[in-house]
Amino acid sequence: MQITHTIPEMRAAVHALRQPTPRTVGFVPTMGALHEGHRSLLRAARKRCGIVAASIFVNPTQFGPKEDFSRYPRTFDDDCRMLEEERVDVLYAPNAEEMYPAGASTVIRVEGISDRLDGASRPGHFYGVATVVAKLFNIVQPDVAFFGQKDAVQGAVLRRMVRDLDMPVELAICPIVREADGLALSSRNRYLSPDERRQALVLSRALQAAESLAEHGDHNATPLLEAMRQIFAAEPAVKVDYLAIVDSDTLLPVESTQAGVLVAVAAHVGSTRLIDNLLIAGKS
Repeated sequence: MQITHTIPEMRAAVHALRQPTPRTVGFVPTMGALHEGHRSLLRAARKRCGIVAASIFVNPTQFGPKEDFSRYPRTFDDDCRMLEEERVDVLYAPNAEEMYPAGASTVIRVEGISDRLDGASRPGHFYGVATVVAKLFNIVQPDVAFFGQKDAVQGAVLRRMVRDLDMPVELAICPIVREADGLALSSRNRYLSPDERRQALVLSRALQAAESLAEHGDHNATPLLEAMRQIFAAEPAVKVDYLAIVDSDTLLPVESTQAGVLVAVAAHVGSTRLIDNLLIAGKS
């Protein structure tokens, strides 16, 4: 695996890999601290594409002043071992100065969507996400970029950005990877104490309760949300940020799940903020 740290190095590496016969480039952007969820994205990229590129960059512009940028896990050597195991061709691992040179002032704002759900809880977060992803797409120029369904709000923001800016990249959203007990994999799970780890299961239990009601014919959002609230009430130490049933593209609330919607949750378990979601297919 070739490791690059500058924009010219990464562009040259991808250009060389495309020669002499053009091959599709699959790209997996990450902030490191890789886990099996990331591995699933890398495998999806390898299955679909002739070239697999990845990035590791803990993006400072998507963290608020009271968030966990300084303590966000950085496990570069372990991450590189996973990338090599999954036969990644080239890694882009820039520093902040490379991505944001002195005097840089351009920001991408996906209006409306960026301020919903996680965007409402973390003002400005998705401005940082959209800007860094746009920059990475410009540097790597992938054919397909792979993201996880767990970050469903991020996916909605990026889909709109790609559409609005006519970016020549396909977004592939891959299924959530979970532990055997249902906890969605996240780099932030390592912050949890054993007791908090147990409490965190309330997120997936609440989603399962909503899914079960929908599968048994209750397609009204109100009872599904109430069932989720009751599940959370059994874990009073967990502080709910939001419970939502929304259109998966606009992130606006819906009254019925029959057309297929996103059921999403965010909550604080101790000092750690976790997110989870599921898509309800609804009736055909």
